[in-house]
Amino acid sequence: MRIGIFGSCVSRDTCEFMRDALVVVYVARHSATSLQSPHGVSRLDLNRLDSPFQKRMVLGDLEGRGVDRIQGHADELDVVLVDLVDERRGYWQFPDGTTMTNSIELESCGASRQARMSGARLVKFGTDEHFEKWRAGFELLVTGLKSTDLLNRSIFIDIEWAAAIEGAQHPQNDRVSQLGRQLRRFQRGAREVNRSLSRGRSVAEALTNLRNVPPTEAEEYSDRALAANADYARYRDLARLKIPSTVTRTSAQVRIGREHKWGPQPFHYRDADYRSIVESVTKMVKGFGPSK
Repeated sequence: MRIGIFGSCVSRDTCEFMRDALVVVYVARHSATSLQSPHGVSRLDLNRLDSPFQKRMVLGDLEGRGVDRIQGHADELDVVLVDLVDERRGYWQFPDGTTMTNSIELESCGASRQARMSGARLVKFGTDEHFEKWRAGFELLVTGLKSTDLLNRSIFIDIEWAAAIEGAQHPQNDRVSQLGRQLRRFQRGAREVNRSLSRGRSVAEALTNLRNVPPTEAEEYSDRALAANADYARYRDLARLKIPSTVTRTSAQVRIGREHKWGPQPFHYRDADYRSIVESVTKMVKGFGPSK
């Protein structure tokens, strides 16, 4: 299966579970916003990017070439996978109206700091401003796919963030569950108060620990997923309308992979989840019929 990707790790990791997958073109680290108003490479120092892949992805974003790269391989592709993971970090809005994706690569090479010094501001995912800008860019993506007869061979990989790690139950968000979480938090805080008092700290210092009880790893994953999935809802609704085929998994259906090669994150899933997604994608591609 010859695959094009406009997205990130959800689609790319899925392809690794396909026996016959060949990723022909991969557009990553690229918000749809950059298709409309790319910032360009001037006045940005990217010399600290050592990886050719990182440089290619970042330059593609800054030049807004994501759709062009997909279109350039249109005759070779059996399917285009689209996901929205790279939208999660927002984008930088420059005073001249141009934008660049707030990717980890840009942050690590210092380009984000350069952007801030030049007057750019970070527009966060989930805000009305971000959504409207993203919608305009996503329309350009859809139009580009349609113009090269790829839209009907595209699949939106619509996977919510996982709220629980592999082997754990999906957290409930009802009143009883919330009360249980508060009780456990109080118990952790009380134990820390006792430890602080036993070390000779004052009552005031010890009580500070009761007021500032950090979440557990499980609670942190749950909170991150809950917030991200709420922000994601209207993006996925629009993408479903624009792309004819969709593979969907809810947060309750997936889990964070403990042994994922890039480390446990709410968007890094267990092997069984990827295999399930592959099965759905394969069935859809067979339904497309023979490619050119």
